[in-house]
Amino acid sequence: MKAIAFDDFGAAEVLQLHDVAEPELRDSDLLVRNHAAGVNRADVIQRTGGYGKESYGDSAIMGLEIAGEVIAIGKDVQGFAVGDRVMGIVGGGGYAEQARIDYRMAMPIPEGVDYVQAAGIPEAFVTAHEAAFHLGRLDAGESILIHAAASGVGSAAVQLAHAAGARVFATASASKLDRVHELGADVAIDYKTDDFAKAIERETDGKGVDVIVDFIGAPYFERNLASLGFGGRLVEVGLLGGARGASLPLDRLLYRHLQIIGTVMKSRPQSVKQAMTRRFRDRWLHAFDDGTLVPVIDSEFPLGQAAEAHRRMESSSSVGKIILTM
Repeated sequence: MKAIAFDDFGAAEVLQLHDVAEPELRDSDLLVRNHAAGVNRADVIQRTGGYGKESYGDSAIMGLEIAGEVIAIGKDVQGFAVGDRVMGIVGGGGYAEQARIDYRMAMPIPEGVDYVQAAGIPEAFVTAHEAAFHLGRLDAGESILIHAAASGVGSAAVQLAHAAGARVFATASASKLDRVHELGADVAIDYKTDDFAKAIERETDGKGVDVIVDFIGAPYFERNLASLGFGGRLVEVGLLGGARGASLPLDRLLYRHLQIIGTVMKSRPQSVKQAMTRRFRDRWLHAFDDGTLVPVIDSEFPLGQAAEAHRRMESSSSVGKIILTM
């Protein structure tokens, strides 16, 4: 089969189309003929050496989410059959014509959702739900600040929080603010021209927000804590701006009863990933049927143009998910 592989870490051009062996079906696996695969920031980190040679799961081939058709099933599989349309998160192997996925990580593709749209759902929405609801414990009537709100996970988090009845604050660049509003943000903040901490103070009369989902890290850390109200929860999902250099104002942490929670999916045990998938599926999967939730697709690239897809992601100009098609 065809798949994207690379011999050395480096710039996007190291990604090349190769002939590789088909994945070996295990007892709990679905073998899927991929129609589409999502591109994620973790793929860029993998390509540039951020994870070393560690594969964290199913395959040394990159790619963490797939959408396609089941073509074979392992003997322990329950609830799926050959021919089913499925989507889900894999521990590698997405950038290929075929991939294997543990059936407990797979979800049926909702009616009316095509393969490209489906490939934009699993990683973004499962991660967003885990951060905002399972860890952040966001509830109806509360408020949330979502950074990088035009990204795949950010755009999913905005929709989920809006659907749950929360007041949604979101940061993005000026050209993306209208789209962020359309997705459900009540207040959209241009992070380049407006200090988001001052905007939160202004818009909440100094009370702050209940939950923050952050992808930036150190450059936002102190302002994030300043933006949290009493009992507020900061959930760190990424470190795009770096991991060092922030100071922790312990007095604010103590007297405001704040919580700081970190989460990552790629390196978690399989059982934890299965639980994340189940929590999202049980609460939200039906919401794609009536249009309450919509996968936000930025662009599509054929599998052989994976390098171009990575350049698109690294440009930071995308809104929503970048998808590879097979």
